[in-house]
Amino acid sequence: MSGGMNRRELLMAGGAALATAAAAAPAIARDRGGSRLRIGIIGTGERGRVHLRELLRRDDVDVIAIADIDPFVLEAAKGQFDAAGKPRPASFTGDAEAWRAMLKPGTLDGVLIVTPWEWHKPMAIAAMEARVAVGCEVVAGITLQDHWDVLAAHEATRTPYMLLENVCYRRDVMAVLSMVRQDLFGEMIHLEGGYQHDLRDVKFNSGIPGRPYGGGAEFGAKGWSEARWRTDHSVRRNGDLYPSHGIGPCAMWTNINRGNRFTRLTSYASKARGLHDHVVAQGGADHPNAAVRFALGDVVTTSIACANGETIRLTHDTDLPRPYSLGFRVQGTRGLWMDVAKSLYIEGRSPEPHRWEPAETVLGQYDHPLWKRHADQAVGAGHGGMDWFVLNAFVEALKAGAPMPIDIYDALTWSAITPLSEQSIAEDNRTLEFPDFTRGAWRERRQDFALGDAY
Repeated sequence: MSGGMNRRELLMAGGAALATAAAAAPAIARDRGGSRLRIGIIGTGERGRVHLRELLRRDDVDVIAIADIDPFVLEAAKGQFDAAGKPRPASFTGDAEAWRAMLKPGTLDGVLIVTPWEWHKPMAIAAMEARVAVGCEVVAGITLQDHWDVLAAHEATRTPYMLLENVCYRRDVMAVLSMVRQDLFGEMIHLEGGYQHDLRDVKFNSGIPGRPYGGGAEFGAKGWSEARWRTDHSVRRNGDLYPSHGIGPCAMWTNINRGNRFTRLTSYASKARGLHDHVVAQGGADHPNAAVRFALGDVVTTSIACANGETIRLTHDTDLPRPYSLGFRVQGTRGLWMDVAKSLYIEGRSPEPHRWEPAETVLGQYDHPLWKRHADQAVGAGHGGMDWFVLNAFVEALKAGAPMPIDIYDALTWSAITPLSEQSIAEDNRTLEFPDFTRGAWRERRQDFALGDAY
């Protein structure tokens, strides 16, 4: 394993870190012990209701409050309680600030923030100030200053904050994590990942409630669901708008913020054609949105240097026709894995020199203990089971008063790639210094993500 730490040392160090952090954990989690958690959800759109479905399956959680400004999705969420045979929660709606009444101190143990990106910062800060643990969907803030503001709230209150990045729990990603920790690939050298997902039918639709994907060329006030808010970021911004799916696993494979850190970043953006062409195809050349000039380059690439010498390349590719892929590559001194080809090669272990072998068989031999223990419980959960694992981690860590597995420093570091990439592109691809949100503590912090089979 890179950094000279073997598996046994890693487990011991991680256990020590868990114990230390648990001792300092806020009373919100520690005092409740193993009792049921009172959870609220801000945002009951498509993603929010996926999380709600998983929480309603649990017997250690009571979802007692929900909030959304859209009555259509709020009613859909209430229907999920009826279908599950559970009492309807208090609901908060009517204006864009109605969610604040949910966060009355002493009412909730935790809240999930599943809202448009620009709301994540104020909602997370308000929750932490009310001593309500935060489980936040990806993107911690819009500007770099937003990220420092969220950190300041956390450090002032010591309220838990977890990023709900589900790809860190993908089964093959976790198997590769097991292999990395057992030195199968040797010392880490270069990694790749990204968000390569055709989102044209997410960014545009007909604007009809209940039809979130495709069917038209509307966005903004005339769109519905994500098209109402997400597309505007593609109009105004040019950078890697969604880095965490790709960088999250790469960060865990390289121990970022735990003995390693990002040091520099450079980003490039291609020209923008895909969204304009999609509007024309869906609505015709005379559609008003055909005149919109989209700032987001169709393919954005970001190169990141690490303190321990690794390099990482991220790709953001959401506006062109393509099959879904996160494009992972994990390369070390002994071999590599690539998820697009579903192939793997380890020198001296693969059957034939210089020839790929199918990754499936090898990954199965290194299935992570979490998947070995909990795969049956995750059956039917969103994104191939990943959604069960990420929510289970939030709930179990909160119950135990333990550190969040994907903590505030992970959330801020991964999310900060977006404003940094925007700045790099705007300044003629200038290489930027990467901020250290741990303020030097990364040297002593030890890995505590998925060390065993608990969560």
